[in-house]
Amino acid sequence: MITMDNIIRDGNPTLRARAKAIEFPLSEEDKKLAHDMMEFLENSQNPEIAKKYHLRAGVGLAAPQVDVSKRMTAVLVPGIEDDDEPIFKHVLINPTILSESVQLAALGEGEGCLSVDRDIPGYVPRHDRIKLRWYDLDGNKHVERLRDYPAIVVQHEIDHLNGILFYDHINKEQPLTVPEGTIILE
Repeated sequence: MITMDNIIRDGNPTLRARAKAIEFPLSEEDKKLAHDMMEFLENSQNPEIAKKYHLRAGVGLAAPQVDVSKRMTAVLVPGIEDDDEPIFKHVLINPTILSESVQLAALGEGEGCLSVDRDIPGYVPRHDRIKLRWYDLDGNKHVERLRDYPAIVVQHEIDHLNGILFYDHINKEQPLTVPEGTIILE
């Protein structure tokens, strides 16, 4: 089981490296990693389990965050209500953004990261809509269009695969000024 102790923190060089593509069929090690990453997200969103194991809630976890430099990320965007099905729940192998909207969006409260222990205020402009291609654990190709919050989460996770952290996108001079043409998602 992955806990916060397994998640590397800002400053570790793995977080700044471009992760390597994964070959199919997946190794047993890669399958276990995929399972464990999704399990972490599920556990982190369960208040009792999160409290018991001191987990910070997360909606995404990339392999480099557990010190594995491979192009794999787990994403679990919960439904609006507690009983709703997740909006987006997948382990993405070798994900690629095929196209993106001109329209930018940012989260009103800014972004956070399991690998960054401090609050970093500022707007993180990202594309409001993306067309995403990824492979599942069996090597099946998927193409899906995402918008708003799920699109932002996936872009954040793909950044991890490219050695980019969310605060790299924040305007250093005016972090709390909404970038021109950017919509704010609350």
